[in-house]
Amino acid sequence: MTNEFLNDLMTNLQIYYDGFLILLPKLILAILVFYILWLIANQSRKVANRKLTERMDDPLLAAFLGRIIKIGIVIFALMVVMNIIGLAGMAGGLLTGASVSAVIIGFAFKDIGENFLSGIILAFNRPFRVGDTVELNKIKGKVIALNIRNTQIKSFDGKDIYIPNASVIKSPVINYTLDGFMRYQFDISINHGSDTDKAIAILKNTIGNIEGVLKEDRAPSVEIDDLDTSTYKLTIQYWINTFDQTNSATRIRTQAIRNAMVKLENAGF
Repeated sequence: MTNEFLNDLMTNLQIYYDGFLILLPKLILAILVFYILWLIANQSRKVANRKLTERMDDPLLAAFLGRIIKIGIVIFALMVVMNIIGLAGMAGGLLTGASVSAVIIGFAFKDIGENFLSGIILAFNRPFRVGDTVELNKIKGKVIALNIRNTQIKSFDGKDIYIPNASVIKSPVINYTLDGFMRYQFDISINHGSDTDKAIAILKNTIGNIEGVLKEDRAPSVEIDDLDTSTYKLTIQYWINTFDQTNSATRIRTQAIRNAMVKLENAGF
């Protein structure tokens, strides 16, 4: 009984070994082909990213489409590998049952599919670009990347925040820098009885002479915003070009407030 079992075991092992030897060249070829196609997928993504960025001047959309191209090539590579190792029937079955699988997967991975489709909509609709200052779901920061599943935001305190694409689609998107211009403001109070026309002229001239503050059509403005029992509140507004990376909005604001205070004090306010 024991000898018969051992003989059957050895026979089956020999059959498996012979089958493995027959399959081994196909397996090696399949691994080699998959590796080559994987390299092609990575290279295609880089080339597509570069070419699309040059033609569309939109790195956010270019990067997203580059990822889609890579995923398509990887899926094609898997189908080729399955055909090489003799699983063509399984590959065909996967394609034939794609519609049924799509329904099942759709229910199982509803959030993933929803975020993926939302990412495609965002990529083509383009409510923001890389580097834009936006507010999404009450989160304010700079757009770093649009991924397959989420949008990456860098907050002004240095946090990397990943917001699901579906959530971005369903909520208002506030883009502060889409056209390259952003307005800032601050308030200064002066005593009652002060020469407000003189103060306004000093503030306009002071803010307008700061490097990075726009002039002409978007020149600084100063208005009397409010008054109380002892002071006038002056609101100073100015514009900067957000595309100009040489000027920091924080530096300009700090310099504007400091210079305004000094000039008013020197003028006797």
